[in-house]
Amino acid sequence: MLQILVLTFLLSISPFGEARAGIPYAILNDVALGWALLVGVVGNVLIYPLFVWSIDTFSKKFWPFRAYKRGVIFFCKRAKKLAGDNVNKYGFWGLMVFVMIPLPGTGAYMGAIAAEIFKIERRRAFAAITIGVVMSSIIVGASTYLGLAGWEKL
Repeated sequence: MLQILVLTFLLSISPFGEARAGIPYAILNDVALGWALLVGVVGNVLIYPLFVWSIDTFSKKFWPFRAYKRGVIFFCKRAKKLAGDNVNKYGFWGLMVFVMIPLPGTGAYMGAIAAEIFKIERRRAFAAITIGVVMSSIIVGASTYLGLAGWEKL
């Protein structure tokens, strides 16, 4: 079970699935719903502080490199396009809803980028992203759990 929880954590902190991949992985491997949610949420919530730290630490050093600059500009444009009007207009609440929607291209990573672009205070951004991650994780966890229960009834 420990190996499954570690993989759940790693999936939840990765940009390729976040908790939307980690939680279903754990549930489908017979981990209790509570443990799956706890590990998935913790992994996904850690994204924002690590992301902010990496921006503060590496951006000034790597900005002169063309590949880094192009990557940053690409992701900033994408985040602005996906989150743009709602996050800019509604701030905290817009960011929370944006992170909460369990669809590709939304989530803690894009929410962190959007918070930096729209200059949302970091404490408020962390709170909005945390609430959004928790709500998204509950939606994904409940959907996976109920879907698995329904599948087993067939």
